Amino acid sequence: MTTRILIADDQDDVRIGFRLILDSQPDMTVVGEAADGQAAVDLARHLRPDVVLADIRMPRLDGLEVTRLLASETRVIVVTTFDQDDYVHTALRDGACGFLLKRSGPALLVEAVRAAMAGDTLISPQVTVRLLRHLRAPKAKAPGEPLTGRELEIARLVAHGRTNAEIAAELFISPGTVKTHVANIQRKVHAANRVGIAAWAWSSGTV
Repeated sequence: MTTRILIADDQDDVRIGFRLILDSQPDMTVVGEAADGQAAVDLARHLRPDVVLADIRMPRLDGLEVTRLLASETRVIVVTTFDQDDYVHTALRDGACGFLLKRSGPALLVEAVRAAMAGDTLISPQVTVRLLRHLRAPKAKAPGEPLTGRELEIARLVAHGRTNAEIAAELFISPGTVKTHVANIQRKVHAANRVGIAAWAWSSGTV
């Protein structure tokens, strides 16, 4: 299946560059572009893309508001020049399934889209550990029901940025089993995605 992508960025050259990179992939196609946040939301609801790439600083609505409005409807990857902690914290809390710095390069952009489609999350390696640690908060909601020992173990690995495949290899279980555990953890801690699990793990002291 071809992954349908919407690019939202107020800079023409950035949109052109991203389109060239993504359209060159045999399993990806750019179905739309938006130069401001409100247009991105409107286009996303009209075109129903699989993935939205959203810059943070855009006219009308910024990328954080775009993420908040769209994350329950589609996968949103924030792609930005700025890695400020408050931006990252807000984007991930509101359901972004990736946070990528523009300087990370074309290979990581493609990898982030594929990770999102696989149910994984990619954060630029330059900032991963620092960003997750800054998700600590004074209080964390208790899970709806207690996590099992195995689920706690997997939650810790998710918080360290491991993919399902890496967790499976480390724990000597199948990727399908990991996926089931991750889904159960999401339900128990009320997380929108695996980044939400990471946020909960750091803020609750599990990690």
